[in-house]
Amino acid sequence: MELHDVWFVLIAVLWTGYFFLEGFDFGVGILTKLLARDRPEKRVLINTIGPVWDGNEVWLLTAGGATFAAFPEWYATLFSGFYLPLLVILVCLIVRGVAFEYRAKRPEENWQRNWETAIFWTSLLPAFLWGVAFGNIVHGVKIDRNFEYVGTLGDLLHPYALLGGLVTLTLFTFHGAVFTALKTVGDIRERARQLAMKVGLVTAVLALVFLLWTQIDSGDAKSLVALVVAVAALVTALVANQAGREGWSFALSGLTIVAAMAMLFLTLFPNVMPSTLNEDWSLTVTNASSSPYTLKIMTWLAVIATPLVLLYQGWTYWVFRKRIGTQHLADAAH
Repeated sequence: MELHDVWFVLIAVLWTGYFFLEGFDFGVGILTKLLARDRPEKRVLINTIGPVWDGNEVWLLTAGGATFAAFPEWYATLFSGFYLPLLVILVCLIVRGVAFEYRAKRPEENWQRNWETAIFWTSLLPAFLWGVAFGNIVHGVKIDRNFEYVGTLGDLLHPYALLGGLVTLTLFTFHGAVFTALKTVGDIRERARQLAMKVGLVTAVLALVFLLWTQIDSGDAKSLVALVVAVAALVTALVANQAGREGWSFALSGLTIVAAMAMLFLTLFPNVMPSTLNEDWSLTVTNASSSPYTLKIMTWLAVIATPLVLLYQGWTYWVFRKRIGTQHLADAAH
């Protein structure tokens, strides 16, 4: 296997890790409107992800940085062609981080309500737009002979990409609901399980249609295996959730994300960004990659740094592993 193939796999792993981790905290942010009945319950939801949300976003920075270093042509075409939706995502992530930090700085109800509304919308929009973006990456976009995107914003909003957005939105919401059930106690835990069943059923229908569409369009035997694993994991997650096995349900909802992302990258390879104008103008792992020397240096750095990052983040989740409820909140207003 060549180094550019190795880095394609590593970037796939980074994006998958990002969607697994950021997926549930996007979902929890969405649930602040759909599940929480009062301000204490909103505080409980936000506190479940409070210690980890910023660490989860590091996976996005690493994925973007790795793409820039390993496949500069891919990075350039992607970020220029998808400039507006990616800008919206970036603004949402900035506002979302500020909202988490500023929400409790003042006790006024309007102040806190406005920041909670910001958390909801800045969780919902990226959850949808990431699906639209990856739907376009897999489906292909208008790339010319110079590897430049020559389409418009409207060209990115076709049915396949919009369906991809709905899949990530509902899947992340389901992932967040089972995480909430896993991390809380009391009435909110039971309601999270009930909501997870409803959202999960919708997710299962949308995901099945999207993945079958992908398989028919550009799949092979390997992607079919990933499709089967994704669907089976999602269905089993629903069964585990119904049985009150929140840990298994969360692990299986995460496996659904992992298998679905594996399928998308399997159908994409060896392309990194197909051209719908001419197959010969597609960006591939070969023509979009950096020099072998650059990839070699990156590989050694990744071998050294990645285990340390994984150990630290795993330790963080272990420290904050206990369930919480409204009875654990401080009596102070803010």
